[in-house]
Amino acid sequence: MENIKILDELIQKQLKPVVRKVDSDAYYAEDFLKSIGKAGFLSSQNGVDYSKEVRVVEEIAKVCMTTAFNLWCHLASLTYIRNSKNAYLKREILPQLENGTLLGGTGLSNPMKYYAGLETLHLNAVKNNDGYIVKGQLPSVSNLGTDHWFGIIAEVNSNQRIMAVVPCHAEGLTLKAKLEYLGVNGSATYSCTFDEVTIPDKWIISEDVDRFIESIRPAFVLYQIPLGMGVTESSVASIRQVCNKQGGCNNFLPIQPEELENELESIRTNVYELAAGLNLVEQWHELLQLRLKIAYLTSKAAHGSMLHQGGAGYLKFSAPSRRLRESYFLLNLTPTVKHLEKMLHQKDGK
Repeated sequence: MENIKILDELIQKQLKPVVRKVDSDAYYAEDFLKSIGKAGFLSSQNGVDYSKEVRVVEEIAKVCMTTAFNLWCHLASLTYIRNSKNAYLKREILPQLENGTLLGGTGLSNPMKYYAGLETLHLNAVKNNDGYIVKGQLPSVSNLGTDHWFGIIAEVNSNQRIMAVVPCHAEGLTLKAKLEYLGVNGSATYSCTFDEVTIPDKWIISEDVDRFIESIRPAFVLYQIPLGMGVTESSVASIRQVCNKQGGCNNFLPIQPEELENELESIRTNVYELAAGLNLVEQWHELLQLRLKIAYLTSKAAHGSMLHQGGAGYLKFSAPSRRLRESYFLLNLTPTVKHLEKMLHQKDGK
């Protein structure tokens, strides 16, 4: 990837020094996230470079999966607008999201579960002369802040659902911070209550979401896979760091680095092949399979790292224990492993 040195410098200077704060104090690395856009890594002026964006997520996840997850949220918001036909959003909002002026969140955890038959939609919309009025509550939306935007899907009636992006400062929208998680509390996650929030037409991404969702969900899943790739690679490095300690007794443990590396390389090769392809929509099933494989592999690698590190990993804010908690988050990130298993066991994968 071009400018990999610039990315590494940003990570070393701006992210690595605050990883402990992100993990222990719920610190939100907002300035670092904006620096990724300012450095040009998210520009789509010459077309979306999925391989480049996947690589950026992977490199960040090696150091801090919480912050890489925030970037995934942001990339998801870009995906919604990039695939929209809304000229205002593409002209006024998308450039600011891509150049680091603004940051974005997803808001699609509940809708993705809705389309898999797991939940009903939490937001409802009523048409008016200016657009729509939205009511309801989203339990958890990440990567939010004062000047952030995020995507929503609301039901108008049994035959229609709309999608929009909403600024966090919208009138009638109330955000409440959520900090009770086992890990990833530095992800700027909030519950969002919509009390008759006006959504003007210029914020509407699609008024036919049942069809539109098929164009955005492949990238939504693709950008998650490098979260696990980064954590897995760092877990393997952690294992190799202690392979010769205590008389080499770690060699007798059931999880060994070579096995993890082989599985990771297979997933990584397939992911970058898909990212470089022409049509992600046609690769939906393959993406689901890779997303499930990386979730299980990341959990296995983080657990293996804890076993190999022993007492050093059992410290509350050690890197191995942080990665263990991050790995459990990946298992529960929409689409969760339960969600993925269900979709992959259905004939059409919806």
